[in-house]
Amino acid sequence: MINEENQRPEQNSDKLKGDNTVKNPDDWTTGDEPMTGAQSSYLKTLSDEAGEQFNEHLSKAEASKRIDELQHKAGRGLNESK
Repeated sequence: MINEENQRPEQNSDKLKGDNTVKNPDDWTTGDEPMTGAQSSYLKTLSDEAGEQFNEHLSKAEASKRIDELQHKAGRGLNESK
């Protein structure tokens, strides 16, 4: 229930309009650091599913791009509602 004490939904949606949580990996300040353990694990799984070679020496930014690429190839992480 929404009342005067609670935020209205319009206030929450305004925050999302200016949301900058999704950045181009090329713009990451830490993008040249080694990929994280989570990225490595997920990338290994995606590489196996897509029949692609896994490169354990990618940077954070390179791993992010590769994950996006392999998600499409493996059919994972795709928004089915579109």
